[in-house]
Amino acid sequence: MGVEWKSNIDIADALERVADLLDTQDAMPYRVGAYRKAAATIATWPDSVTQVLATGGEAGLKELPGVGKSIAAAVAEFVRTGRMDLLERLEGEASPESLLASVPGIGEELAKRIHEALDITTLEALELAAHDGRLERVEGFGPRRAEQVREVLAARLERNRRAREQARSHAHEDVPRPSVELLLRVDADYRRRAADGELRRIAPKRFNPSGEAWLPVLRERLDGWNLRALFSNTALAHRQKTTHDWVVLYYDQDEIRGQCTVVTAHGGPMDGLRIVKGREDECLAHYHRGEAEHEAPHAGA
Repeated sequence: MGVEWKSNIDIADALERVADLLDTQDAMPYRVGAYRKAAATIATWPDSVTQVLATGGEAGLKELPGVGKSIAAAVAEFVRTGRMDLLERLEGEASPESLLASVPGIGEELAKRIHEALDITTLEALELAAHDGRLERVEGFGPRRAEQVREVLAARLERNRRAREQARSHAHEDVPRPSVELLLRVDADYRRRAADGELRRIAPKRFNPSGEAWLPVLRERLDGWNLRALFSNTALAHRQKTTHDWVVLYYDQDEIRGQCTVVTAHGGPMDGLRIVKGREDECLAHYHRGEAEHEAPHAGA
């Protein structure tokens, strides 16, 4: 069977879609993480993955970090046929009603009513309706039930990201992670290129009823790290009106992976400066070093 050319981004996007659907359907976190890691690897791989398959077959794909047997087979199928059976099956498995009914507090009858009244087909759209008041206008809903849905969805949609962050915070100190200098450099590069319109934009599922492709995404490989940057699109970021200030950075290297958020500090010794949340002390030291280097040439004046 021949091999058709597919860009690394095309392949990575298909794998990320699989991860999103598995996550929505409450698959095991390690399985969701495996597809996300493979997507990150392929998106930033310096060589064409289509060419890797053409020359080395699935065995060549399995040599890529984080790409095991089943993912290699899925990538090969996608490149050779333009389809991915797993992705199509996941997309077809969950009817909108059954997906909505999986949320505690929403039974089958309410799920059907929500779908018919609001044409909601995803948990992200349901979360938006719970926040903007539309859900409370559906028969059977009131403020208390809408609040319950908001809390459940916030926990469910953020669970994997929160779990990864907690894992990082409890990890041993000798586990490598990107330096704050690197993270702040990527943050600055992302915000500059996003403002200049240089980055590919995607249409996030959450808080995006129009389906507009507004969210810029940056993928880079620097100092041995695979990095992915995008503005925060969480409920909190929307409430705080910081969707174009908070930048979420995902990183991985070999078996190490994690995420962090870079924000603008308000108040304190770093007021107005960009900081990596949870690593404020390192950021302060970084800025102090920068000031010292700036002043050094004048020391002997």
